[in-house]
Amino acid sequence: MTPPIRHAHLDARAVSLLLLCCLLWGINQVAAKAALTEIGPLWQAGLRSVVAGGLVWLWSAARGVRLFERDGSLAGGLLAGSLFAAEFACIFVGLQYTSASRMVVFIYLSPFVVALGMPWIAHGEKLSGRQWAGLVLAFGAVAFAFAEGFSAAQSPRQWWGDALGVAAAVLWGGTTLAIRATRLAHAPAEKTLLYQLGVSALALCAAAAWAGEPVPLQWSPRLLGLFGFQAVIVSFASYLAWFWLIRHYAATRLAVFTLSTPLFGLLAGALLLSEGISARLVAALAALAAGIVLVNR
Repeated sequence: MTPPIRHAHLDARAVSLLLLCCLLWGINQVAAKAALTEIGPLWQAGLRSVVAGGLVWLWSAARGVRLFERDGSLAGGLLAGSLFAAEFACIFVGLQYTSASRMVVFIYLSPFVVALGMPWIAHGEKLSGRQWAGLVLAFGAVAFAFAEGFSAAQSPRQWWGDALGVAAAVLWGGTTLAIRATRLAHAPAEKTLLYQLGVSALALCAAAAWAGEPVPLQWSPRLLGLFGFQAVIVSFASYLAWFWLIRHYAATRLAVFTLSTPLFGLLAGALLLSEGISARLVAALAALAAGIVLVNR
């Protein structure tokens, strides 16, 4: 199998794809939490993997991508799929106890996990002191934007939801590292994604049944819209783009860019829900942009 050409710097195509993905992911946590009023967290996570996995299989068949040939990627695929399943179990269960805004901040501790782990896998992706400063500045900007919402707990068990968000960040970073450290680094993006969707579909649906979550039998138009956005736009299209990017670009630089996701969520709220944009948010956006420039300069 021919190794992919991996670019050390992000070009215009990579930046455009990343910004689009981050915009979609910024909206995704809100959609997931909104859907919890009509569907259990584990069924929601598991069934969206089922639908997205079917779409990846159809897409691959139409493009002639070989998904089932032996290429030595099975062990890495099962590992990445297990981490992916655990990550989304933490996210969807955690959203029952904490707000979507808080959850998205904790999830985006993931770039630190990638930055710490990647030098052990690819020495060329070790961050310099300036780049570490940019990473800290970027995350600090995100935390600063959300600081007002951290002043009071929404429920006595909010800490549990926050802890699950941190666990999800570690698992997401671990998934990225597993992809780069195994034969998945040379596998097509479609195959990498199908491993994760397939394993997570089985694991999460089994966990939902074991936990006794009621099977969703009635689907309102509202639930269909929220679920369809997560399954088709996020889990299929945006994740396919993300794993293609991981295969062709430096993972540390990609991971830092994802820190823009929480602020995209705030901007989406302002545009879609007419929520105000404060001076704090403007300052945070400026600091975030500076941090990303430091890491990718």
